[in-house]
Amino acid sequence: MIKKWYFYASLIVIITFLTLGFKPFNVETKPWFLIEKTDGSEYLLPSKDKDDYPELKKVNILFTEKRLISFKEAVAFKESQGKYRLVNSLGYMGKYQFGSKALRAIGIRSDKEFLKDPALQEKAFVALLSKNKWILRNEIEKYEGKIINGIEITESGILAAAHLGGAGSVKNFFKHKGNRHFRDAFGTSLKSYMRDFGGYDLSFIEADSNATIND
Repeated sequence: MIKKWYFYASLIVIITFLTLGFKPFNVETKPWFLIEKTDGSEYLLPSKDKDDYPELKKVNILFTEKRLISFKEAVAFKESQGKYRLVNSLGYMGKYQFGSKALRAIGIRSDKEFLKDPALQEKAFVALLSKNKWILRNEIEKYEGKIINGIEITESGILAAAHLGGAGSVKNFFKHKGNRHFRDAFGTSLKSYMRDFGGYDLSFIEADSNATIND
């Protein structure tokens, strides 16, 4: 009789345990873990339109536009991958690969000081843009917006080409209607610079025949 009682009691305990084992528990969950229906606003991707960020209107933030800083970095990457201390096999120096003659033209007398001073290199690039803009002012006025030898002519393209081959090479390009153009020692063409660096807004660079830097 006692054995039967133990048997039935054990059977009841086993059945109770199995039943509870399949019963769901109330688990405390965190809001970030739950999948909820929302309006999707928290998943909106960043906008390129600065008007979508009213809280940033008083902050001077440069959005992705083709302006001077973008032009400078594009040219620098092409010239040196942006390396201030780079000197190539022909002796051209720095982030924008200046030659000694171009440095003297804007008043920089020491190649060594130029090479170790990033701020001076940035000023030098802008000064050379100003000088070349003056030298090529007539070409910019006459040819900007026209198509020559398959290239749409823009101010920034002209100035980039002048950085590669000098203002005289750019004048020669237009003189021969784009059929004859400069290539540097590495085979880079003036035409490719005029094409690849076209369309940047450099309107606020002043044309200055006396653009110089006192280093």
